[in-house]
Amino acid sequence: MEKKSYQNLTELLIKEYVLADSFIPYTSIICGICACKMVYDLTQSFSSVYFKSYSSLSKVQRTEWSNRAISTFHAIFIAAMSLYLVFWSNLYSDNQYAGLVTFRSSSLSTFSLGASVGYFLADLGMIIWFYPSLGGMEYAIHEPDFQFDPDGRQPKLFVIQVLHHLLSLIAVAYSMLIGEGQLYTFMVLISETTTPGINLRWYLDTVGMKRTRAYLINGVVIFVAWLVARILLFMYLFYHVYMHYDEVNFSCKTCGEAGSELWTGVNICGALGPVGYELNLVCEDYKGIKEDISKEALRKRETVGRMGKRNHCIGLGLAKYPRLPHCDYNV
Repeated sequence: MEKKSYQNLTELLIKEYVLADSFIPYTSIICGICACKMVYDLTQSFSSVYFKSYSSLSKVQRTEWSNRAISTFHAIFIAAMSLYLVFWSNLYSDNQYAGLVTFRSSSLSTFSLGASVGYFLADLGMIIWFYPSLGGMEYAIHEPDFQFDPDGRQPKLFVIQVLHHLLSLIAVAYSMLIGEGQLYTFMVLISETTTPGINLRWYLDTVGMKRTRAYLINGVVIFVAWLVARILLFMYLFYHVYMHYDEVNFSCKTCGEAGSELWTGVNICGALGPVGYELNLVCEDYKGIKEDISKEALRKRETVGRMGKRNHCIGLGLAKYPRLPHCDYNV
């Protein structure tokens, strides 16, 4: 009886306080931060057991190894939730009885944005705490012994990365707390689909697999994901804004043009912040793929040429001579 009473009390506490609409933003932020900490610790434990090359990494590389695991986990989570809410759920469907699309929200959408805010807070804290090990490393060249840029480039990269996180944090938090423009926030967050491929690229490079087929395939995936998430998706976003311009305009008048314009500018700037870095990766991967394909084609041509010469010489040898001295029979 006492056990049942405690169970009912716990359910009531969770329903009325933890998962109440007014508490969901704060609960989700805490859950996001705790999830980041859990992924960080699990990655360290898992990698030390199942990845032989992990033990040979430096302390800085191990920190970034775990940090990128957090980034990948968040990207998969928020991209999956964004795709579901934008394209598969009925929350943002063109239903004339559901109200303005710019004001629609739900407990699930608010919780998802709150978890993303928790990630940005945790990652921003790690960037500042581990500087210069993490600050700017995402935009720098990853060398095995790289620690600090002697020409002063590292502090600039640190500022760029902090600004990117702050802009993203402000935009997502505003949409979560106010409940305005969550649809377009999720559309922007779909662009996180490029993050897992970029992190995998770093993992493969760090463990010495840069010249492998896996690295080549990953480069193609990054290019396709970048094209869809950073180019085609934003074209669809602006098209959607154009088709629902009356609702967007009404939202601006209701909530204040200054606030709406600030949210729009910060949201887009936060999403487009990594574009320069990702475009550089796409160009590098394109050059690498082109180079690898050229080398592979050259090797095939050389192999076919040698085999043709060998078969020709063997044919002549069988016809006239036991062995021809000028032919290489061991090709």
